[in-house]
Amino acid sequence: MKKIILSVGIAVIIAGLGAGWVVAKKQPPQEKVTIVGSTALQPLTEAVVGKYPNSNHTSITVQGGGSGTGLSQVQAGAVDIGASDIFAEQQDGITAANLKDHIVAVSGIVPVVNKRLGVDNLTMNQLRQIFTGQVTNWREVGGPNLPITVINRANGSGTRVAFEQTVLKPGTHSVNAQEQDSNGTVKEIVKNTPGAISYISSAYLNRDVQPVKLDGVRLSTANITTNKWPLWSYEHLYTKKRPRLATQNFINFMQSKKVQNSLVEDANYVNIHDMKVERTADGQVSERK
Repeated sequence: MKKIILSVGIAVIIAGLGAGWVVAKKQPPQEKVTIVGSTALQPLTEAVVGKYPNSNHTSITVQGGGSGTGLSQVQAGAVDIGASDIFAEQQDGITAANLKDHIVAVSGIVPVVNKRLGVDNLTMNQLRQIFTGQVTNWREVGGPNLPITVINRANGSGTRVAFEQTVLKPGTHSVNAQEQDSNGTVKEIVKNTPGAISYISSAYLNRDVQPVKLDGVRLSTANITTNKWPLWSYEHLYTKKRPRLATQNFINFMQSKKVQNSLVEDANYVNIHDMKVERTADGQVSERK
């Protein structure tokens, strides 16, 4: 009798293991998607990954490094997606025709100064003069007698390209200054440096620094959508011309109205569906068709 019970028990265990093996065999392997590039877009991308419904079947890794790094790595095939604040056409060494552009958000860019400075408004011309080194003391623009410390973004930063395209005149260059890679680092330096000025993505703006109005116009979603606030950039996810299905599915989710109306706006980016104007790679702005 014991032998019969033992035999039945073993059979049940084997059957259970067999059924489990069959179930496991039916489970599709987990896809991996790697996103590298823009630090301006990184907080939003990470938030979207956290809400992605296919996370059980797709593992998504998000890293910074700057727009230039993202574009060069996706072109080389080293990553699935290159995140960028600029068009691929604006980046040296990138063949834009070999990549596919997916616009997933709009990001405001805002000049910021040390909170103790007492300056909260500049004209566009004054901002231009500061970043080209023509104005070097805050008293020249209505502030205190204090040297201006310019903190610029590093070469390869999409935020820098977008800022300079709007602020600087053709043929002019930014003054030689300390350069930093990330929005977070720039904000910390401005916070702790009297007389400092820089610019950051609006998603990083908080009470640690003072945002600067331009010609009396403040940064807002409504002003960005009409170009009344001219400092903004598209947030791009670049892929090869024919991305893998797992890559395309994630991008489709990020572009969906559900995500645009919730996560995009909650993270202080602008919904792509709300834009009333559009901008080309060479900086031309026109009414959205």
